[in-house]
Amino acid sequence: QVQLVESGGGLVQAGGSLRLSCAASGGTFSRYSMGWFRQAPGKEREFVAAISGSGAYTYYGDSVKGRFTISRDNAKNAEYLQMNSLKPEDTAVYYCAATLFLSNNNYALESKYNYWGQGTQVTVSS
Repeated sequence: QVQLVESGGGLVQAGGSLRLSCAASGGTFSRYSMGWFRQAPGKEREFVAAISGSGAYTYYGDSVKGRFTISRDNAKNAEYLQMNSLKPEDTAVYYCAATLFLSNNNYALESKYNYWGQGTQVTVSS
């Protein structure tokens, strides 16, 4: 059983940056591929980014490519999401998630992720 706890959310002005962290416990962290999803009020949860267990492979949603960077530190059991050039439309609750079964075909599918954090709010003001 893997427990995930996000941190680093907050209020930032458009054009600013934030770095989200996700601390993992209860499993062998390097075995898990990790992802970030977000959900804005009244909208469905959206894929943001994912990273393989070794960190060799990364994937991004179209809306964040070139602005967000996902990374991980297996020695610290943590993953990160560096968010630059933030826009008001990035406002959402951000969730980290873990899966043992990431592939090129399923990294954006919520259903493939077995473990989820409680979420952290990111608000971008215009």
